[in-house]
Amino acid sequence: MEALKNLFNEEFTRGFALSIKNNSASFDENKYLKLVLTDLEKLELKQRMRLISSSIKSCSNLDYHDCCKMLKLVKEEFFKEKTTSLQAMVLADFVEVYGLEYFDVSMKALEIFTIDSSSEFAVRLFILKDEQKAMKYFYKWAKSSNEHIRRLASEGCRPRLPWAIGLPLFKKEPSVIFPILNELKNDESSYVRRSVANNLNDISKDNPNLVVDFIKENIGFTKECDSMLKHAGRTLLKKGDIKTLEVFGYKKIYNLNLKNFILDKKIFVGDYLNFSFEVQSETTLGLLRIEYEIDFQMANNKRSKKMYMLSQSEVKSNKKVVNRKHSFKIITTRTYYQGLHYITLIVNGVKIQTKEFLLTKH
Repeated sequence: MEALKNLFNEEFTRGFALSIKNNSASFDENKYLKLVLTDLEKLELKQRMRLISSSIKSCSNLDYHDCCKMLKLVKEEFFKEKTTSLQAMVLADFVEVYGLEYFDVSMKALEIFTIDSSSEFAVRLFILKDEQKAMKYFYKWAKSSNEHIRRLASEGCRPRLPWAIGLPLFKKEPSVIFPILNELKNDESSYVRRSVANNLNDISKDNPNLVVDFIKENIGFTKECDSMLKHAGRTLLKKGDIKTLEVFGYKKIYNLNLKNFILDKKIFVGDYLNFSFEVQSETTLGLLRIEYEIDFQMANNKRSKKMYMLSQSEVKSNKKVVNRKHSFKIITTRTYYQGLHYITLIVNGVKIQTKEFLLTKH
């Protein structure tokens, strides 16, 4: 798979520069290409995007307002069909670099630039500069007829948006976000609803009770909203939060018995850990969420735990048999270390039993 940074290459830069020249006769195309292409190949993804966006101003005699007008034309000409949504983010990045002192002009530009791309990173600087003024735009965007703009209303104000500047005020007090989430919770677009779920999941990491209350108020009305709420509560569910589990119907089973918990006692790196077990109850099991946690041996005698989903469904009998295998095949995102590992079975948020196994090399 080719690295994403290679989307911002010489071919893209030349096409972008030509489109700017087509829409602004005074633009010094040769100067721009020299500025960008001299160092482009040495840089990583975000650095390439920033170089391409920040070099525009020094090669143009347009003021900021007219630059935004020109880039809107470039969006329609160059970014409509010839590029990806990631490449089009150079437009929002230009606003992030130069637009903070031109608040209204910039917010209106970001509204346009987010269509078929995203302004979710750039817009956060404007929240930090003037939260009250910025949120007026967000409330308006939440009512837009365009799904990309509605998504920006949710995605742009996520307290913990990955790879973005944090919003410490929203981590502490997220109440200003909830009018947007209420507006979009039943959005016709799954793209928008997923953003709402991610925003709620962010909030749950600092204000879990607010999210539990939101779930309680909105669950049970539509299948689409219920699915969104389940995704919103994923971190709380993984933590075994009792309130969240109960609101989704996963209650503690007091007469639960674990039978025949069998697993490989020793496996080699590159193989699978095979394990099986049976859960029983004196009555119908009902809604059942079964997970397992592996406690990994890491370097320097440190340990790391990770949770995995086995199943979540309604069981209409008094027992359920589970057979599963967990891969220890070598992958680039995880290094496996020899030593004792532990697996713990979890049912409806309650840890039932832990067993050990040895991971070793051939």
